Amino acid sequence: MTVKEYNKTVELYSDNVFRFILKNIRDEEKPKDVVQDSFVKLWQKADEVDFNKSKSYLFTTAYRTMIDLIRRDKKQGNWDEVSEKSYSHQKQYTGLSEVLQEALSRLPENQRSVIMLRDYEGYDYN
Repeated sequence: MTVKEYNKTVELYSDNVFRFILKNIRDEEKPKDVVQDSFVKLWQKADEVDFNKSKSYLFTTAYRTMIDLIRRDKKQGNWDEVSEKSYSHQKQYTGLSEVLQEALSRLPENQRSVIMLRDYEGYDYN
């Protein structure tokens, strides 16, 4: 396929491929990406694809790219569907830090040092 034939393919089929993908995805931005990826793949295979078969190649590539996109989106999930409680901490004050500091202050100096070295510095108890 020559550059002129490729440009002719873009003129003839870009809107049709976009509408085909838009009908299946129902999102304005994702079909644009699918169409762009499909034309990039066509350009990369321009030496192998005959101009007369470019429409078939383009629609097949767009369809497969759309399926890959849908599968990837299913794996990732939708951030808007996640409840705030599942990814945030409680806003309630527990006072745990003060309780731990109070318990540490009651220990003798050598025991406090061992715990501090273990927890803060990563040393072994031995």
